[in-house]
Amino acid sequence: MALTTSSMALAEGGAAPAEPMGMMGQLIFLGGFLVIFYFLLWRPQSKRQKEHKNLIGGLAKGDEVVTAGGMLGKVIKVTDDFVVIEVSDGVQLPIQKVAVTAALPKGTIKDLKA
Repeated sequence: MALTTSSMALAEGGAAPAEPMGMMGQLIFLGGFLVIFYFLLWRPQSKRQKEHKNLIGGLAKGDEVVTAGGMLGKVIKVTDDFVVIEVSDGVQLPIQKVAVTAALPKGTIKDLKA
């Protein structure tokens, strides 16, 4: 029977096989995973949701906005769930408030048309 180099090293008292992680090691690993998950995924997403909720709640007549579809317009009317935006002279579109992704500084539309 031929001995391999790894079995000879073990027979000579060399490197012992690695022991499985104990209960405390597993808890530390799980805790570290949860901390990473919180700071990389959960917290930034919660922050974005809060900012979007504040944006939607603060919409008012005259605001210039961009929708999720990329349309740029001026808010003409605000209701509970919808806003009516004017995307061009005389062209008004009702959209859901949640479709508004950003509020722009006043005068942005004029600057783009010029």
